[in-house]
Amino acid sequence: MRIGVPREIKSGESRAALTPGAAHALIEDGHAVVVEAGLGARGGFPDAAYEGAGCRIADAAAAWACDVVVKVKEPLPEEWAHFRPDMVLFGYLHLAPNPALTEALLRARVAAIGLETVERADGTLPLLAPMSEIAGRMSVQVGAFFLQSPHGGRGILPGGVPGVPPAHVAVLGAGTVGRGAARIAAGLGARVTVLDTNPDRLREVEDIFVGRVETRASHPYAVAEVVAHADLVIGAVLVPGARAPRVVTEAMVAAMPRGAVIVDVAVDQGGCVETCDHATSHADPTYVRHGVVHYAVANMPGAVPRTATEALAHATLPYLRRIAARGWRAAAAADPALARGINTAAGAVLCAPVALAQGLSCQALANLP
Repeated sequence: MRIGVPREIKSGESRAALTPGAAHALIEDGHAVVVEAGLGARGGFPDAAYEGAGCRIADAAAAWACDVVVKVKEPLPEEWAHFRPDMVLFGYLHLAPNPALTEALLRARVAAIGLETVERADGTLPLLAPMSEIAGRMSVQVGAFFLQSPHGGRGILPGGVPGVPPAHVAVLGAGTVGRGAARIAAGLGARVTVLDTNPDRLREVEDIFVGRVETRASHPYAVAEVVAHADLVIGAVLVPGARAPRVVTEAMVAAMPRGAVIVDVAVDQGGCVETCDHATSHADPTYVRHGVVHYAVANMPGAVPRTATEALAHATLPYLRRIAARGWRAAAAADPALARGINTAAGAVLCAPVALAQGLSCQALANLP
């Protein structure tokens, strides 16, 4: 099978979908890998490394012309002309808040597998987890940066100093992103409150941090109370495949201290903060509403491409090898987790949360022609 890896064109996106090592494994399996020139240069993976692994270096058109196209971020409108019925697209799609991309995939009858919706029976998301870990840890790092007064913040040091209290960091969601954010915030010495609707998740946080982090059951009153006194709010709410629920209202944001900071990691799924109504970029990452700095970059791990590319390729390679060896239908039939990752195929939506978000009907894999 021919596997193509085009270079990412989203603003500030420096990740590559495959490392030279992952490409080499696919080539050893008997497949051909076509890599767009410059694919990994921004992450420290030069074309020579891919050539050394056995890849063919080509232009974007050649990479998109392959049987399986592997990407990091969702295709942008200028890439949609490459869609065709015999293509398998394998990457982060985040379709729920993006009906235009969904329509383009349906119209071209692309078999599109969203890494963020590959879900095991226990509810874990093995292909989203590594990027969630990175985004969670980065969220406090960037939040601390924008809390500095030259960047519009309140001028608060997260850990404080003797005699001066630390910053209060509120983390909305105790999943992979939330736990990563809590780990870094607590490590910096901040006062940390984690909110979640799932008591089992909160117990996990208690077990991990042994009293260094406060936990609260999440409901509107508790969210409003915590957010009103927070210096930094991390939005880490996720419903797999679906548009993120808006758990922080505009009124809650208006009640926050001036110069506080919000980092909405859920913005690629529509955002969990009402005032995070559009995604920003690494080139222009923030805007201010009600005196509060909003950071809404939808591809946070793109800022650390060396780490992120290696973590992503390590997670995706086993699935990609099975797709390349057996074809996407047989691979999905043998693996329910992968089957849940199929967002569109044969002109139909197969991911229920995407269908629900856009008012579309949802087909079962077994019913496809």
